[in-house]
Amino acid sequence: MKKFKALSVLLVLALLMTFLTAGCKKSEIKSTSTTSKQTSDKSPITFTFFNADGSFSDDFKNPVAKEITKRTGVTLKIDYPVGQTGEQRISLMIASGKYPDLIYAKGDTPKLIEAGALIPLDDLIEKYGPNIKKLYGPYLNRLKYSKDDPHIYTLGAYGVGSAIWQPSPTFYIQLAVLKELGYPKLTTLQDFEDAIKKYKEKHPTIDGQPTIGLSLLADDWRWLISVGNPSGFALGYPDDGQWAVNQQTYEATYKFLLPGMKDYYKWLNHMWAEGLIDRESFTQKYDQYKAKIASGRVLGLADAEWDFGEAETALLRDGKPERTYAPLPIVLNSSIKHPGMRDPGYSGGWGIGITTSCKDPVRAIKFLDWMASDEAQILNNWGIEGVNYKIADGKRVIPEEEWQKRNTDPNYSKKTGVGLYVYPFPQRGDGVKDPTGQYYTVNSEETIIKNYNSAEKEALAAYGVKMWRDLFPPTSDFKVSPYGVAYQIPIPNSSDLTVIQKKADDYCQKAIPQAIMTDPSKFDAAWDKIQKDLKAMGIEKANQEMTKLIKERIELWNSK
Repeated sequence: MKKFKALSVLLVLALLMTFLTAGCKKSEIKSTSTTSKQTSDKSPITFTFFNADGSFSDDFKNPVAKEITKRTGVTLKIDYPVGQTGEQRISLMIASGKYPDLIYAKGDTPKLIEAGALIPLDDLIEKYGPNIKKLYGPYLNRLKYSKDDPHIYTLGAYGVGSAIWQPSPTFYIQLAVLKELGYPKLTTLQDFEDAIKKYKEKHPTIDGQPTIGLSLLADDWRWLISVGNPSGFALGYPDDGQWAVNQQTYEATYKFLLPGMKDYYKWLNHMWAEGLIDRESFTQKYDQYKAKIASGRVLGLADAEWDFGEAETALLRDGKPERTYAPLPIVLNSSIKHPGMRDPGYSGGWGIGITTSCKDPVRAIKFLDWMASDEAQILNNWGIEGVNYKIADGKRVIPEEEWQKRNTDPNYSKKTGVGLYVYPFPQRGDGVKDPTGQYYTVNSEETIIKNYNSAEKEALAAYGVKMWRDLFPPTSDFKVSPYGVAYQIPIPNSSDLTVIQKKADDYCQKAIPQAIMTDPSKFDAAWDKIQKDLKAMGIEKANQEMTKLIKERIELWNSK
């Protein structure tokens, strides 16, 4: 009798699942059985969330946010650093012992772990995280914190399995400059300088304002993106933050110690003396920098596209596609390969964690698991069906009118919520396909080519290539990193490495701009002093400690 009842229950469940499956559109992924089990509790709940990488107030009332709440019952009360750095805010949290429910701390995650502020997620993922396990797949092991503490405390914030389709960060030059000069081949710093100088001499003003050759940004942590990191790319080193890593031995060097660094910064010193660098580069704030780019009068940048993309969108809105930028493989000399298309592999690294202040960690992990689901990935990347995209012949299609809004409205994501909750939540990478054979993200080689603006298309045709990546050394020329990226490797907060690197970073943030702005006759002495001061801080010990951590990460990722 018991056996009969059990079979009856299974039969009913099977029929129910058949009915539910039949009721779903074949072209869309609304839910899976695991997702519906995990998110069955849709009672209203609000989680506080601090995003150390946020920059604007989000009341979680845009259309996508409302849809997230509708499907999960969860509302996020999001807080960002305002008037302080993320590091300062997190230090205050640790001092008070009061934390938000969810937190994205970037490189300050070790501080939270050492303070006992983050809960291990291993058991929660095992019990309530089927979508998390599915999304990270073979990379779940890379979410482990360290060799000595192999718990999972955060969910990796960057796209899993991303294809490398677009070079960034690198050096950028206005498309108007390239067109005026007949689309020359620019590969060295000297080529880059000559192009900027020629155009600036011929066009001293743009739209009535003084033309700027190269604008840099030294505001807060972004000094690394615009002043620090480009030096490594010019020498052929991939983005490992402040570290240059030997790709054969995995020995790390604080990169400003590299001999070639002097050549790069001496070039910037020369550019400064020639009047080709923006005089406000080392004093301007981020908003001022973006506004200057959006005015169309900045010819060159050393940056990442995600850092200035909002300004480019404003240029397109204002009908100035020729004032947007071309990424170029600029290096110190022709013997160096630019690493812009290198695949760093999946780093795990930084991500969202659940704090000890969270009163309902089970509901929190269920929410994060839903954010990792196919349903959420499509909602967050594509938006709302019938509003931001439509279904045509069983495929998700973004209408031309909507593409126009995406490409020309700098506030598109803020207004619609589309793309706003992809990073720093668990996310699928570009080029990964869902069970219907469609990309999770809106990016593909086809859409990238389709959405190049008119000036980009003209330039690419002149160079005889289809995509900007085709101007760079191909991904196949580089080995995939076995440690991800060095800047995401957690460093114990109380270690000598943390103390030394903090001193070195703070020092370089001031000393390097000063060296750039000094009289050229004094540059050599200024650079020699930087080298001497770094060594006096114990930077060689930091090199040894970082090398050890890199090798331990490789060992951890290869453990069972």
